[in-house]
Amino acid sequence: MTESLPDFTWLPDLALRTLGGAVVWANDESFAEKENLISQGPSTYQPASFGHKGQVYDGWETRRRREAGHDTAIIRLGVPGVIRGVVVDTAWFKGNYPPAVSLDALEVDGYPTAEQLAADQNWTPLIARSRAYGDTRNNFEVDSQSRWTHVRLNIYPDGGVARLRVHGEGLPDKRFFGVGPLDLAALENGGLVLDCSNRFYSSPQNLIFPGYAQVMGDGWETARRRDDANDWVRFRLAGPGRINLAEIDTSYFIGNSPGAAALTGFRADGTAVELLARTDLLPDTRHKFLIDADDVLTEVRLDIYPDGGLARLRLFGELA
Repeated sequence: MTESLPDFTWLPDLALRTLGGAVVWANDESFAEKENLISQGPSTYQPASFGHKGQVYDGWETRRRREAGHDTAIIRLGVPGVIRGVVVDTAWFKGNYPPAVSLDALEVDGYPTAEQLAADQNWTPLIARSRAYGDTRNNFEVDSQSRWTHVRLNIYPDGGVARLRVHGEGLPDKRFFGVGPLDLAALENGGLVLDCSNRFYSSPQNLIFPGYAQVMGDGWETARRRDDANDWVRFRLAGPGRINLAEIDTSYFIGNSPGAAALTGFRADGTAVELLARTDLLPDTRHKFLIDADDVLTEVRLDIYPDGGLARLRLFGELA
């Protein structure tokens, strides 16, 4: 049976290493490294694989506590933003998982050291101490409209967590806007994927991640269509703005790139504006297209024909 996922898991994971996230501090990592918490992809496990610290786990695991207290890890979000939900995944941890967890958050300016973060007294609870289960995706919705830059995972009293997923919407520091070319679709600038026709192989949120894709799995790929329709993705821009350059990147998609693509913009009132007519695409290529439109847009729809995969979409322009 397919596991039913909470709605918030549609949103991007703001803590991912591929977004620039980092586990900056943990009070203990005796058995397995804290950095595994934000690795891309699900945790893996190979039985009877022992290293010098014991059984090798693809996650973060602390020693067995013999004194009062609990263990903690601090994660800097790759993209600061509003957190809608958190997944504390204890995959493969069956006899050594924490029976309870909580999560705090912090917004801080600049680049504080790990020691400064650990000592900071301004952490805000987002998830109260709650029961957790072993070898399970423990899902927690978050009710907060605030912007956060860091989260602190607390496990009680000790144990192992495979992955921490912090789903939400990017909310950038607007002081950096207007000092160079702005990608209005980028997650780190406040863009967001609203919907798509199909996400069989990988999430369309990848399209607006920073940097270039390194493998095919870093992009968005749909199932093979057996009808006359086509696949599409709809984006919310970082803010109302004008687009003057689009980049449609099919890097690493060779036998499964779309045959063509089109871009349509939408004004705040829902009126559609053609940005790029249906245009043929090449496999494994970064295509750049000048956009001749002066309309202020709030959303954009990318259509691909008929199906396939893309690495990235960039929509360069300026906020209105």
